[in-house]
Amino acid sequence: MSVFKDKTLLITGGTGSFGNAVLNRFLRTDIGEIRIFSRDEKKQDDMRHDFQARMPEVAGKIKFYIGDVRNRSTLKYAMKGVDYVFHAAALKQVPSCEFFPMEAVKTNVIGTDNTLDAAIEAGVKCVICLSTDKAAYPINAMGITKAIEEKIAVAKSRYSGNTKICCTRYGNVMCSRGSVIPLWIDQIRKGNPITLTEPKMTRFIMSLEEAVDLVLFAFEHGQNGDILVQKAPACTIQTQAEAVCELFGGRKEDIKVIGIRHGEKMYETLLTKEECAKAEDLGNFYRVPADNRDLNYDKYFKEGDIKRAAIDEFNSDNTRRLNLEETKAKIAALEYIQNELNGIPNIVK
Repeated sequence: MSVFKDKTLLITGGTGSFGNAVLNRFLRTDIGEIRIFSRDEKKQDDMRHDFQARMPEVAGKIKFYIGDVRNRSTLKYAMKGVDYVFHAAALKQVPSCEFFPMEAVKTNVIGTDNTLDAAIEAGVKCVICLSTDKAAYPINAMGITKAIEEKIAVAKSRYSGNTKICCTRYGNVMCSRGSVIPLWIDQIRKGNPITLTEPKMTRFIMSLEEAVDLVLFAFEHGQNGDILVQKAPACTIQTQAEAVCELFGGRKEDIKVIGIRHGEKMYETLLTKEECAKAEDLGNFYRVPADNRDLNYDKYFKEGDIKRAAIDEFNSDNTRRLNLEETKAKIAALEYIQNELNGIPNIVK
């Protein structure tokens, strides 16, 4: 018997890439119901028809709720009878968040606060909040709002009662909506040069399946207030672009460097130096426990932590670096890429 047997799972932002991946993974299991909560009725209708066509025998397990994490009352309605929540709703595009930072605050910060309050009030057993490497040492509006999302989750975990709250933090998810690989494929097929920002820029890379694995690991092994991180590999943007060229017949010599966009970093961090000082190594994952000290700071003036100075951060420059062949193999293994290579239409969700 699985822990999800006959249970109800709600996914905020559920029409996105992550929500689709969860449905593909869970729908044919013994889970009772999966609620898709989002504000876009067109995407919900597309998802409904997609799963009715592909999985007609189990598509009835999906229930759709129109609402917005910015609106607490719509969340309270959708949370009734829910056992678990995967909180994926977010504004994720770095440039758009730079130009409209208050919109990022409304969704990523206030939306998280609303989601967690509604979950605690409804007696939800576990909430997993999806965060990003950009929340560590953030320099852009998206990263800053996701960092505050994590702070809200940890703070609420201190008085969440029977509701366990954890965060997962991960890097770039290949072929998710808004990611660069589908853009490059389109550019190659139109006979245009691939455009990339900065060849030496490094990024963690993972598949949607690995993103789901991380959330499930947090669900099963995380403790209240934890931040869970997968030990993801990385590659340079140049290597990633060359791998896509080799797979789809692009000309590597035509790669066009266009420069760093608004709010981008040369490398991303999954664990800060301060977090590494207290992180627990769990094999393929790191666990960062919540700081559950109270507001009585006086005693900490006398007690330091000397090991902090000796431990490095975990970033896309010092993790395992994939070479061209390894990067190409990782990209080629994606279902999206296999479909593209075999002429099967894809919808980037």
